[in-house]
Amino acid sequence: MDDEILTVAQAAAYLKVSDKTVLKWIKNDKLVASLVGRIYRIKLSDINDYLAANSNGKKGVKSK
Repeated sequence: MDDEILTVAQAAAYLKVSDKTVLKWIKNDKLVASLVGRIYRIKLSDINDYLAANSNGKKGVKSK
């Protein structure tokens, strides 16, 4: 479900990067997030949009 809301730690685990990397992407306006109190929340759909926007456009490894 794309309406799922993730914490920075959950988003980092999903993307297999560090929390600091996710925070850097948010602060550099590369990844959309909402500040709830003092904690960022990220929609799974926004993470998937980020991945699509930063894709190299290849469909994957072709079998020979």
